[in-house]
Amino acid sequence: MLKRLFQFALGALLVLLAALLANTASQRSRQLQVAPPAAVAIDLAGASARLAGALKFTTIASETAPSLNAGQFAQLRAYLQAAYPRLHAQLQREVVGNGALLYRWEGSEAQALPLLWMAHQDVVPVAAGTEQNWSAPPFNGVIKDGYIWGRGAWDDKGNLCAQLEALEMLVASGFRPRRTLYLAFGDDEEVGGTRGAAAIAALLRQRGVRLDYVLDEGLLVTDGMLKGLDRPAALIGVAEKGYLTLKLEVAATPGHSSMPQPRSAIGQMSAALARLEKHPMPADLHGVARTMLETVAPDMHGLNRLVLTNLWLFKPLVERELAAGPATNAMLRTTTALTMVHAGERDNVLPGLAEATINLRLLPGDTQESAIAHVRQALDNDAIKITPGPSNVEASAISPTAGAPYLALNRTIREVFSDAIVAPGLMIGASDSRHFAALSDHVLRFTPVRATPADLERFHGTNERLSLKNYGEMIRFYRQLLLNTAG
Repeated sequence: MLKRLFQFALGALLVLLAALLANTASQRSRQLQVAPPAAVAIDLAGASARLAGALKFTTIASETAPSLNAGQFAQLRAYLQAAYPRLHAQLQREVVGNGALLYRWEGSEAQALPLLWMAHQDVVPVAAGTEQNWSAPPFNGVIKDGYIWGRGAWDDKGNLCAQLEALEMLVASGFRPRRTLYLAFGDDEEVGGTRGAAAIAALLRQRGVRLDYVLDEGLLVTDGMLKGLDRPAALIGVAEKGYLTLKLEVAATPGHSSMPQPRSAIGQMSAALARLEKHPMPADLHGVARTMLETVAPDMHGLNRLVLTNLWLFKPLVERELAAGPATNAMLRTTTALTMVHAGERDNVLPGLAEATINLRLLPGDTQESAIAHVRQALDNDAIKITPGPSNVEASAISPTAGAPYLALNRTIREVFSDAIVAPGLMIGASDSRHFAALSDHVLRFTPVRATPADLERFHGTNERLSLKNYGEMIRFYRQLLLNTAG
């Protein structure tokens, strides 16, 4: 009897293994096959010098002081006009609000839906005391060792200037787009975009503009970040997570520390936060994250290819593995971060109030309402008051990957970054594109910057830089994208 059971189990295992291997072998690459575009000459030395010049302006925005560095923003606007004269002679240009820029290049077909490319002029500040750690001063716009160094080289003046370089070349060649092209360059993206991008979006809505697609900064051409993939992965953000900040408050009887109450405000809040951290929102490999893995799986090798092409069996294993890392965990669930706690003023006084702030990043499919309900249940203390913050926003809609805009962007990436695997991805941060969600069904987030795991530390960090070779690719990318979508 035991022998027959063993034989049956072994036979079933062999059948399962055969099915797994057969299914894995049958999976073919989902990558578009494209012909290389015609070679185009780029004045890379001149283009790099112009970007380096733009990095010299300390365009740091403030959430509470709109006029902070207004002179620097004005100088940057004047610099761009001088650096790209043909473009500024051809395109209409408006200053919106304090200093956001809106360009319009009239297309030859008035009935065709226009396009919108985005970037932002503002940069994050350099952490005080870290200036000496930079290989080149962060606001000197230095070119050395094959890189353009400075705050904003990557985020986001590299994108902004690459777009202008591409258009300057096309204007000089006599090209005219079939579709109208808008450029929207906000001046406060790093502090929410409410004065810049939001004002531009409101202006376009007022004018009745409907867009074929919106392209903003987003996911990158990453190398060495996906196990089992020997080629770079160019991820297109087809959605971004929502933003939900909650203020928590619990009151208790204040008094002298020599006669403590059995239930203090600090004790209640601490216990509730520990429960919240212990009970995160559920993880599930579905939606954009699953589509991304299924898209890249056929181009992987070894065990990773076997596992990811057979998620029908290995999904729980993959979920557990992804949930173990902070970055990959954020792809699977609405995350909860405990960011601020305050209680008490003196060491011998029991505080009458304890406060905490938590920040959740909402996965598409979750809502502010469902997330607040989860938080309330996890805190397990009805005495804690929950107050939503003023800048909360729901997760974005998911842009279709079968639509013409995604396919054109996919094709352009494959033409310019021919070594890369292209797949849809989820933005776990926020971008200015969220302000334009009502204007298009196709909101895409992609930055044509190559990055390795070591480079990620430079994002909003020390030694931000962009390689000269990559900057040339960025210019070619935007030029080719306009030819593919408005040529």
